[in-house]
Amino acid sequence: MKPDSTTSVGKFRRIVYRALTATCAIALTAGLAGCGNSTAGTVTLDFFQFKAEAADWFTAKAKEFEKTHPSIKVNVNNSSDATTDLRTRLVKNREPDVITINGDINFGMLAEAGVFHDFTDDDIVDELNPGMVNIAKSLVQTNDESKKRLYGLPYAGNASGYIINADVWEEAGEDPDNPPQTWSEFIDLLQRFKSKGIVPIEASTADPWTLQAPLASLNSTLVPESEYLSLKDGSKKFSDLWGTVSDQLVEIYQNYTQKNPAVTYQQATQDLAAGKAAILPLGTYAIPQIRLINSDANLRFAQMPATDDASEQQLTAGDDVILTMGAHTKHEKEAREFIDFLMNDENIKDYSKQQSAFTPYKDTYVGDEALNGVLDFYQAGKLADFCDHYVPASINIAGFLQTLVQSGNTEKFLNSMQSEYDKIEARNFR
Repeated sequence: MKPDSTTSVGKFRRIVYRALTATCAIALTAGLAGCGNSTAGTVTLDFFQFKAEAADWFTAKAKEFEKTHPSIKVNVNNSSDATTDLRTRLVKNREPDVITINGDINFGMLAEAGVFHDFTDDDIVDELNPGMVNIAKSLVQTNDESKKRLYGLPYAGNASGYIINADVWEEAGEDPDNPPQTWSEFIDLLQRFKSKGIVPIEASTADPWTLQAPLASLNSTLVPESEYLSLKDGSKKFSDLWGTVSDQLVEIYQNYTQKNPAVTYQQATQDLAAGKAAILPLGTYAIPQIRLINSDANLRFAQMPATDDASEQQLTAGDDVILTMGAHTKHEKEAREFIDFLMNDENIKDYSKQQSAFTPYKDTYVGDEALNGVLDFYQAGKLADFCDHYVPASINIAGFLQTLVQSGNTEKFLNSMQSEYDKIEARNFR
């Protein structure tokens, strides 16, 4: 995730609260179209869509919807800078009717500010994957558990772990369908690859954001999401939460990567596709990129174990796309019709195939066979959100991680994270 240089959480909350006191009717009187509009019996929905990789898909689905709903038009706004654009629209009372948004801290801030519709008691929730629902609720930025409600429907899930080049594993005598279940087994595997002259892990530290993937993959097991409330109230520090994972990252990146780990994300995906390494420690989002390079790539996806207890492993998973509607839309009925259309089983499965994603219903479907290796985690609800979703986006986690794996200085990394976090918390409005 790219660092967010926008205003602090506290300032933004004050702006949003002020903006929400104005009604959409006032905005319409001023000639703004953000709340949708009606012309000659036709309702136009304002659909704010954040995911660039899926822009064509959502645009096509909007046109398909219009064909069966002639009295509803959907104006699709595909944003290249979704977080900033959505915030700008909200403070100008241009609240969209239907919204896709990434399930991260920005969603949680907006949800806490009352921007999105509350789906908590909606009948559809009973059909959704409980783990994905819990992730969406836990993101709401409040210490009051009773206010952690469902302000959006999980639409597509992703996961963080590692991508396996199955051909490389098999040539080395390893079984790609039975990856390690514990941290010790994982390290032993890396050592075996290394002893055979095979690059165990393809690093891509030239794009430091990629280091957030293994950080999150390991921390889902190591640090319960509730611990981030302790970080927020000051009862615990990053040294308490991220000490173990810091040591693990140093061990992996200083011992088991290629000679030059400072390659780009693009180069790393090319190298894995070409069989130059056994493992790429990234999320499911990288699989489509690898298949673009080599459509015949023999891939698997595995959970990255963090401890030596196989039973306590959690899969790092995220609500990659959350589908919601504005809390103050003047076209709730029509907006809900469009949401129900997007949520139908056929569309959900089609999207998952396009994006190599997990579907949000209890009977989880995966859009790529490579994901079958972690399907058990989804079905059992053994999911935990990305740890960086609980850290203000303005903190340069990626930069600090890059320094960590290069220097091996865990103390400096943890102190830097704490210092930046404390500065932001000191500015927050309470």
